[in-house]
Amino acid sequence: MILAQVLGTVVSTRKDAGLVGLKLLLVREVDGAFKPAGNYVVAADAVGAGSDELVMVAQGSSARMTEVSREKPVDAVIVGIVDAIEMAGKDVYLKRSGVVS
Repeated sequence: MILAQVLGTVVSTRKDAGLVGLKLLLVREVDGAFKPAGNYVVAADAVGAGSDELVMVAQGSSARMTEVSREKPVDAVIVGIVDAIEMAGKDVYLKRSGVVS
């Protein structure tokens, strides 16, 4: 899994029938300081994520293991919304206030 930030929504009126009904979001991986890093990825949303939220993204064959994405033609799926991250006993990210460190 990777940590990523939701940047926006992807709308596609013409797509494979397996994607009909899926909410698609544009995400970008973040680094250890929660700054943008890596490529942009379109991910199916399995948890109701929103813009600017920090999320966990599963990719590859693992992306097809959620109830939302099972048997669907997806390579990335949002599997969690991050509420807090603790490192070495210290809160470094809290959803309600952003980056702490």
